Amino acid sequence: MTPFDEMLSSEAGVRAPYDLLKQWLDTQNPANLAQKAQDAESVFRKTGITFAVYGEEEAAERLIPFDIIPRIISAQEWTRLSQGIEQRVMALNAFLDDIYHRQEIVRAGRIPKELIAQNEAFLPEMIGFRPPGNVYTHIIGVDIVRTAENQFYVLEDNARTPSGVSYMLENRETMMQLFPELFQQVKVRPVEAYPQLLRQSLAAVCPPGGNHDNPTIAVLTPGIHNSAYYEHAFLADQMGVHLVEGSDLQVVDGHVAMRTTEGFRNIDVLYRRLDDAYLDPLTFRRDSVLGVAGIMDVYRAGNITIANAPGTGIADDKAIYSYMPEIVEFYTGRQSILENVPTWRCSEADSLKYVLAHLDELVVKEVHGSGGYGMLVGPTASKQEREDFALRLRARPNNYIAQPTLALSTTPILTGQGLSPRHVDLRPFVLVSDRIRITPGGLTRVALKEGSLVVNSSQGGGTKDTWVLAE
Repeated sequence: MTPFDEMLSSEAGVRAPYDLLKQWLDTQNPANLAQKAQDAESVFRKTGITFAVYGEEEAAERLIPFDIIPRIISAQEWTRLSQGIEQRVMALNAFLDDIYHRQEIVRAGRIPKELIAQNEAFLPEMIGFRPPGNVYTHIIGVDIVRTAENQFYVLEDNARTPSGVSYMLENRETMMQLFPELFQQVKVRPVEAYPQLLRQSLAAVCPPGGNHDNPTIAVLTPGIHNSAYYEHAFLADQMGVHLVEGSDLQVVDGHVAMRTTEGFRNIDVLYRRLDDAYLDPLTFRRDSVLGVAGIMDVYRAGNITIANAPGTGIADDKAIYSYMPEIVEFYTGRQSILENVPTWRCSEADSLKYVLAHLDELVVKEVHGSGGYGMLVGPTASKQEREDFALRLRARPNNYIAQPTLALSTTPILTGQGLSPRHVDLRPFVLVSDRIRITPGGLTRVALKEGSLVVNSSQGGGTKDTWVLAE
C-alpha cells in the first residue's frame, strides 16, 4: 500500500500546509542546506544532546540524528488531534482511578478481571489511595501515526515516564537559530513554554501536607548512566528546580527531604524518572539503590506528590491498549475521537492462531515493551527470525500483542541527493493537573533508513521539528 505523503499529492501537487515551506525550499541552494544540516549537528554536539544505547559493545553516548526539514501539521488537523488526545488522557486517568478503587469497568464486564489482577504493572499498594488532585498521569506522551488512508491512529500510550520532550524543545531552538527568516514567513505555534507549563502543572498538584504558596519541586533521576539523563538534567535546569538522585534524599519527620548546604529541605513534588520497581526498597525491590527508602509511606500520608503516580504503568500495557476504545466510551460516554490500530491479543486462542499463521505480515510487540526492543517486524524479518519468535509466542502468549504492518505516512528529509520521503510518527506531550495542557506539535520521530518503519532513536531513527500552523 502506498503511504500517505504529507507534503506532496499526486493530484494537487504540494499540500496546503507545506506550500510556503516548498516555495522557500525551491529558492535555496542545496549546498547551503547541506551546510545548515552540518551546523545543526554541530549545535547538538556542543550542547551534548545524546542518548545511550544499551546492549552494544560500544555502549555509546550517541548524537541523536536531526533532520532540518520540518514536519508540518495544519491548524485544522491539530484541533482534531488535540481534542482526541484530551479525551484519551481524561479516560486514562479515570481508568486508573477506577481500577485502584471500585473497578466498575471490570464489574461491567468491559475488561477481563485477570487483565488487571495478573498484570505485573498493577500495584496493590495503590489500592484505595488517591493521589493529590486525583491525578495519576501528570505527563503523558501519546504516540500517533498517520496511515495510507490519511487517518490518524494512536499507536500507544506512554503513561509512566515518557521521554523525548527535550529533543522537541532543542529541535525548535536549533531551527529558529538556523532559519529565522523562515519563521517570519510561516506562522508556527510556539513550544518553548513547555518547561514553565510543566512547572506550573506540577505545582498545581502540591500535596495536602506541602507548601502550597511556594512548593519545592525536584526531578529524580537514576543517574548519569541512564539513557535519558540529558533530558532529566535539561528539564530540571529549564524549570529552575532541583535535580536529585536517590542518594540525595531521605525521609525526615514524615517528609521526603533533600540534602542542602543548609541542612535538609522538604520536597513537595517529585517528578520521578525511574521505574516503580526502584522507587522504594522498603516496598518494591529491596536491592534498589536508586530510590528513597520509605517514600511510599510519605506518599500515602499525603506529604509528597509523585509524578507520574506509582502504578500508572498498567496504562502503558499494550493489552490494556487494545481495550482503549471501550475504556474511552465507558468513562466519557462517547466514542473515541482517535482510533486504535487494530490489535490481536495473543492471550486469546483464536488471535494467537491467526498471528502465528500471519507472522510474515504482522508486527508483534511485548505488552510491556518499549523503545523498539523485543518486537518482530514480520515483513522484514527472516524466516528463521519468525520461527524463533513463534516459539516465544507459544511459550508466553500473554506477553504479546500483534498489529498489522502500517504504511506510515512520509515526510521529506534532506539527503545527499536532495529531498527524499521517510516514514514518521508523532509523540505529542500532555500535562495533566488542574487542567490539561497539550503542547502544539510534539516530537516527530523519523526512520532515516529508506523503507524502514522503525523510528526509535535506539533503532537508528532520528527526529524533526514539528510545526503546527497558527490559525
